[in-house]
Amino acid sequence: MSNFNIEDHPHKRLNPLTGDWILVSPHRSKRPWQGQVEKAVSDQRPSYDPTCYLCPGNERAGGKYNPQYKGTFVFTNDFSALLTDSPYGIVDEGNLFQAKSETGICKVICFSNDHSLTIPEMEVEDIRKVVDVWCNEYDELSGNEMINYVQIFENKGAIMGCSNPHPHGQIWSSSSVPTEPEKESKTQKEYFAKHGNTLLSDYLNAELEKKDRIVVENEHFVALVPFWAVWPFETMIISKRAVQNVLQLTDEERTALADIYQKLTIKYDNLFEVSFAYSAGLHQAPTDGADYPEWHLHMHFYPPLLRSASVKKFMVGYEMLATPQRDITAEQAAQRLRDLSDVHYKKQTNK
Repeated sequence: MSNFNIEDHPHKRLNPLTGDWILVSPHRSKRPWQGQVEKAVSDQRPSYDPTCYLCPGNERAGGKYNPQYKGTFVFTNDFSALLTDSPYGIVDEGNLFQAKSETGICKVICFSNDHSLTIPEMEVEDIRKVVDVWCNEYDELSGNEMINYVQIFENKGAIMGCSNPHPHGQIWSSSSVPTEPEKESKTQKEYFAKHGNTLLSDYLNAELEKKDRIVVENEHFVALVPFWAVWPFETMIISKRAVQNVLQLTDEERTALADIYQKLTIKYDNLFEVSFAYSAGLHQAPTDGADYPEWHLHMHFYPPLLRSASVKKFMVGYEMLATPQRDITAEQAAQRLRDLSDVHYKKQTNK
């Protein structure tokens, strides 16, 4: 077939951060959207829930009680996936049976004392307090000789495995660099050695010229749908200045990160007029004491919703056995998000 058109014909796209490919099949979805949009049942929660183990003053596991906190609250996870006192050990039975012990520290961050809120419904000044907690925790954990990577993330929504609707996120810090950041370390280092710029600096500049996949931006950050996005409405926040970790952000940049975090998640909620589920997390340089000039701070958002407020996109069949695939293109997804109101649907006067 001649006259290949990326908007019409099946093709693969490369993710330069991981080296992975994705199959895009735009001919299966000529329009940005097909199918009925269903509104979910209203998710109304009280400001305080006496049964919630994250609300102020309430009991957690093992008889521990939360303080009567206002704003943010951080504590070590009562059911940590990583432990500081795991004994050192290695299993090495040839190439086929290998294992080694892993240590770390897992923490929970309550974003707000108000049980009813989510990030898109919080004020920027309160989200800024969350960003400050990220910075403080990254600073403390990176100073621990046992910790070589700090993963800050948020699971939002029951369909993303979030066991409690109270606004919160987590930090898992580990003695080794996890798989996805390790991939990104390798590709960014190779790119920086060849070009002298960070991979994401050059990528972001190219995206800002094209404009096709930009969702929202402010003075210091850009939220866009990556060219190689796998999930239907996957996005990424990238800092305009190449910083390696959150500690290098200026006061203005911290506020700008809080601002774009709110603006992007408002777009998400407005898409189907529902509290939009996602897993999101910051990727930044390892904390092993080495210098990482190639690293460029960014934040991934992986939302599962595709057809409506209640229909989830599953990775099945070919996607599990061969390679990820999508119908709606990154450009179409970006336009749908970009065209949405910047005002949360619950606050729109015409609702």
